[in-house]
Amino acid sequence: MSAEMLNVPQESRFRSYLRLGKFDVYDYYLGILVVASAAPTEPGTLLLFLLGAVAVIVAGVAFDDITGFRDGSDLVNYGSDDRLRKKLRKPLVAGALTEAEALRFAWGAAGIGALLWGAAILTAPHSPMWTVVLLVVVFAAALQYSYGLKLSYRGLQEAFLVVLGATLVLAPYGLITGQFSGFVLVQAVLFGMGPLMFGVYSNTNDVDGDRAVARPTVAALTSRRGNARFIAALSVGEFLLGALASVTGVAPWWFALLLLPATALRARQYHLGFAVGDIMRARKLGFTAHRTCVALLVLANVLVALG
Repeated sequence: MSAEMLNVPQESRFRSYLRLGKFDVYDYYLGILVVASAAPTEPGTLLLFLLGAVAVIVAGVAFDDITGFRDGSDLVNYGSDDRLRKKLRKPLVAGALTEAEALRFAWGAAGIGALLWGAAILTAPHSPMWTVVLLVVVFAAALQYSYGLKLSYRGLQEAFLVVLGATLVLAPYGLITGQFSGFVLVQAVLFGMGPLMFGVYSNTNDVDGDRAVARPTVAALTSRRGNARFIAALSVGEFLLGALASVTGVAPWWFALLLLPATALRARQYHLGFAVGDIMRARKLGFTAHRTCVALLVLANVLVALG
């Protein structure tokens, strides 16, 4: 069905592919800044890894759109009566791209991602086995997130979002230094919490569509109150991770204090979502909270380097 028949404004095919790949959502790619601030500079490795990460994530979100179009959940969540969503963000729903075009795009991006991550491993100063295994597993899981094995339809959505984010910090750090660091692990998990924390608000908004296709997100499986408690626990857990790292000496004593601006934004996000009831504004604030956290993680690494 064409965009004209769906009564959706037309735009260029190039723009539609950009929307399919969600190129405007760059928050996962900010992990490279955390790595660059924590490890010696290796621009070649970092660039190859970053470009590979872009391609792998683009493939994953494109496959997610394909599955959402096939099972009808995107038709529900991005229906014409939903003023909170722009149908053009889903080119298949808008009729701007065909399913065959989306599949070619997704598999092409996956192939490019595999080549770039392979090149990053081969040209890196180090290649400890744990980084190679981690990248292979996450690459496969990214393609199977909503396609093939459909991991996100088997209760693994929330966990995968954190693991993917953490990998985008841990793996390049390992390739550059050849080492594993507890402090970097804490930063990696905190980084992965960012996409999770705007993801769970999206799931809260998409609950009807997800329930209709039996996609078992926490929001779809529990009551509104249960989902609110789950998100509250995640928000508190994020703070406690930094605090525990400071108390145990894994991170500098001031680390949790440095992260307080991000913690305040997270509290504001929860208030907007569940006290005010404005889930989509809360989701949007999640991006600001994540980007603030990234800036603070970079600052922490700079302060550590300065002694």
